[in-house]
Amino acid sequence: MPDHTIIETINITKVYGMGDIRVAALDGVSIQIHAGEFVAIMGPSGSGKSTLMHILGCLSRPTDGQYILDGEDVSGMDKRQLASIRNRKLGFIFQAYNLLPRTSALRNVTLPLLYKRDNGKMQAEMDEKAQTMLELVGLGDRIHHQPQELSGGQQQRVAVARALINDPVMIIADEPTGNLDTHSGEEIMSLLHKLHQDGATIVMVTHDPEIAAHTQRTIHLRDGLVEQVVTNDKNKVVGA
Repeated sequence: MPDHTIIETINITKVYGMGDIRVAALDGVSIQIHAGEFVAIMGPSGSGKSTLMHILGCLSRPTDGQYILDGEDVSGMDKRQLASIRNRKLGFIFQAYNLLPRTSALRNVTLPLLYKRDNGKMQAEMDEKAQTMLELVGLGDRIHHQPQELSGGQQQRVAVARALINDPVMIIADEPTGNLDTHSGEEIMSLLHKLHQDGATIVMVTHDPEIAAHTQRTIHLRDGLVEQVVTNDKNKVVGA
């Protein structure tokens, strides 16, 4: 498989506030993540990891610097352009699942297709693809269940299926096991491992070192800077 860079940030900064109360949440972060990698982003409260995740997920723009996503410079895009990029290229898994209540698993999974204006799919095609995604995450027998009828682990599986529906170039997982018990968390991590083995590029934000250890590399942030990058299979610092 040829080397292909999915994420490249070049000296990105993110500043909040004005005048004397300006705070740099990110203070010159440069990272690269390649196709097929499984990478964790860690850091203490205030380290900038949530801010970095929002920029990587095209949910906000850097104050300065460049963010190149899948070969496209998205740094200066407006909100409408960023929304289009998000829906075409990214799949999100959130700690709180973010499923619509009183809506079936199948309908929750089809939602990103409805927002993709040029998908050209009929409802039956969308339903068929959503069912395939739900079967992939082991919920083929729960497609008509609503979130309140599912366990936390099952709801997160629905969220994973939803993240996959648009064939994203990258999955962003924000504390994907944070609301789950140990057993359900292990099941979700096993599912993410399977997706990674099948070729998915995954960036996961976590505060839990044990969860981060599941990934190939951990990018440690502190005070808005990359403190170190650890290769987890060798437990060796490879850069900063």
